[in-house]
Amino acid sequence: MKDARKDTVLGHAGRSPRDNHGIVNPPVYHCSTVLFPTLAALEASDRTPFDTINYGRIGTPTTLAFEQAVAELEGAYRAVNTGSGLNAIATALLAFTKAGDHVLITDSAYGPTRRFANDTLVPYGVEVEYFDPTIGAGIAALLKPNTSVVFLESPGSLTFEVQDVPAIAAAAKTVGATVMIDNTWATPLFFQPLRFGADVSIHAATKYIVGHADAMLGVIACADEASWLAVKKAATRTGTCAGPDDIYLGLRGLRTLSVRLRQHEESALALAGWLSKRPEVTRILHPAFADCPGHEIWKRDIGRSSGLFSVVMKAVPKPALSAMLDSLELFGLGYSWGGFESLILPARPATMRTATRWTDPGTVLRLHAGLEDVDDLIRDLDGAFTRLNNAL
Repeated sequence: MKDARKDTVLGHAGRSPRDNHGIVNPPVYHCSTVLFPTLAALEASDRTPFDTINYGRIGTPTTLAFEQAVAELEGAYRAVNTGSGLNAIATALLAFTKAGDHVLITDSAYGPTRRFANDTLVPYGVEVEYFDPTIGAGIAALLKPNTSVVFLESPGSLTFEVQDVPAIAAAAKTVGATVMIDNTWATPLFFQPLRFGADVSIHAATKYIVGHADAMLGVIACADEASWLAVKKAATRTGTCAGPDDIYLGLRGLRTLSVRLRQHEESALALAGWLSKRPEVTRILHPAFADCPGHEIWKRDIGRSSGLFSVVMKAVPKPALSAMLDSLELFGLGYSWGGFESLILPARPATMRTATRWTDPGTVLRLHAGLEDVDDLIRDLDGAFTRLNNAL
């Protein structure tokens, strides 16, 4: 439907019951080999390899349905599926870089993004430079004639700085750089960065899009045909694709994304508000809080929030931190997020910064508010603080 609202798009994009015997959801195609009725049809598929179904890893009806739905949500030309969020990041970077290029990456980037850049791009002759996530239009001073990519993550998934995407994108365009962003936190429901000047929007669909902690999936949404072709070629040449069952779970997860995010958002804000009143907590790192870096940009461009945020506590010794975390009943200790379950994770931002310095001596905890009752989550944290204080 033209001009349909996001909730409607979530319910209908990527579906075609009329083409599937009236069945509501697209079927799952388990496929490697595709057969052609004639030599002419086979040769035609070779001439347009990305627009025809000619090999399982290039695409199936299940693949195309998922990619169509994500592209519609993002306001993108088309999308490309991958096997994980990191797979999506790596594929996008490979699509737009070559030896001799200069790449700018936010200093608040996801750890594996940094590792891929440092351990793969740099040895292949790409110069990688990190920048202050709050730099905004000031990034113009770092741009070079050979800057091919400016990579954003907004907000940063540990420290939650919100980046000025329009200002950075406008500067990057002056040297012809491709602007890509890890948009996993906001999801395509709350932020569509292509409409703010980005060329590529990347998601670890493992997280909120799948939503149930039971599949690995990534997706790359591209603003125009040229960007899509570059990404699709990189994915095809490296054999990048997701399995059909994971793609189906991603497509199914999209249908409930809006209702789940409402609960994630509401619970996270309640938890952050409660934590802000704890004497053990010195700072809340949540874009909806006024003292979070980039809060005004968040209000201007996004205005909604998901279930992931961090808190900075007073510095505590490791035995006391262990006493706090080891006996939590509802919050699990785990790295991923975006599922129905609540998670907590100690973080060390200082060890991951090179362009900026993280000088806060306090203990950083990242929390993901799942779909449990928020009062039960608060009771679980309250007991954890009691154990922490008893151990000091």
